Amino acid sequence: MDKVIEKSSSNRLLLHYLDGLRGITALYVVLVHVEADTGQQLSSFWSMFTRAFKYGGFAVGIFVALSGYVLMLPVSRSEKGYLPGTLNDFFKRRSRRILPPYYAAIIFCILIALVVYLLEQFTTFQWDRFAGKGHFYPHFSFIDLLSHLLLVHNLSPATYRSINPPMWSVATEWQIYFIFPLVLLPIWRRFGLLASVFTAFLVGLSSVYFLNGLFDSTSLWYIGIFSLGMVAAEIGFSKKVKLVELRKSLPWGLLCIIFIIIAFITEWRKLGLHIWVGNSFFGVAIACLFIYCTNSIIDEKKAPLILKIFEHPFAITIGTFSYSLYLTHGPILTLLRYWLFNMELPANVFLGSSYLLGTIASIIFAYVFYLLFERPFMSKFQKKSEVKAQESVS
Repeated sequence: MDKVIEKSSSNRLLLHYLDGLRGITALYVVLVHVEADTGQQLSSFWSMFTRAFKYGGFAVGIFVALSGYVLMLPVSRSEKGYLPGTLNDFFKRRSRRILPPYYAAIIFCILIALVVYLLEQFTTFQWDRFAGKGHFYPHFSFIDLLSHLLLVHNLSPATYRSINPPMWSVATEWQIYFIFPLVLLPIWRRFGLLASVFTAFLVGLSSVYFLNGLFDSTSLWYIGIFSLGMVAAEIGFSKKVKLVELRKSLPWGLLCIIFIIIAFITEWRKLGLHIWVGNSFFGVAIACLFIYCTNSIIDEKKAPLILKIFEHPFAITIGTFSYSLYLTHGPILTLLRYWLFNMELPANVFLGSSYLLGTIASIIFAYVFYLLFERPFMSKFQKKSEVKAQESVS
């Protein structure tokens, strides 16, 4: 097989499967957010089909664990256990990577809302809330907009699902970016990995068990899942003897499967468990998956099937602009639903068109959006990684 791990001039490893996993997860999120409600009883086929896309929380967990893994990699590989550069450099890199496309997506939503407003003011058009039922809301307040601009809209149930609901997780991740270097890393250096994970879950679950759900809309338990990504990076790349032995001795692929099964069982609503339980078990599974895939690459073993899927050219390509896809698919799916709904199609045709055309339209728009508002702000290393990833799978 083509060698999919390379060294750059700065001696950094390129794990292309991470982009593939990111791309597959982003596509799953798009399918999760296709609104299947037609006002009619769904057939047994469509009922079964839509049930497969009710695990959006798991998808968010993958993105969060990926962030923890990727941000921890340079720390685990360094001798002193510090981020490259200063703390200010870290925040600048995160801001440059996250904020420009995020604000561009907000402007896009504002423009759509403005068009809707003008149509409602000067024509007979009125936004049909059922036809436009989805993941974009053109009628939002100044408070909604301000909270999004400040990336605090996830702090209140009144704002976190306004404008472009999938953006709530961007705010949560943005807040985790501050907790990572200011809280988790210092604790990791002083008290070790387990103390850092314990702190992450303690902070994350504080709103659930200590604040009476005051900030439950933030889903702060994802901080714990972020720390699991950190654990995977530390086990995968640390030179500490105990962690090296741990990396080589445990059946990480089997552990991944076991924890996925536990995650789906604990997610079962009839058990009445809080959502963080199933999400956290799934986060453990993803951490095991990272270690398993990375071990397979470093040991140059025959690539397992799951690694071949993640390294598929299509998955890697989608992964390169997955952030843009995540930011923009909500409005695109909602506008497409509005158009299809008003065509008065049969329910099965409407649903089939929603999933197929919605996915295609979301991908095309996101790629153009990526070229305009995301790629220009990527670091040189990220751009080189993108080129090498495409070369390795060509």
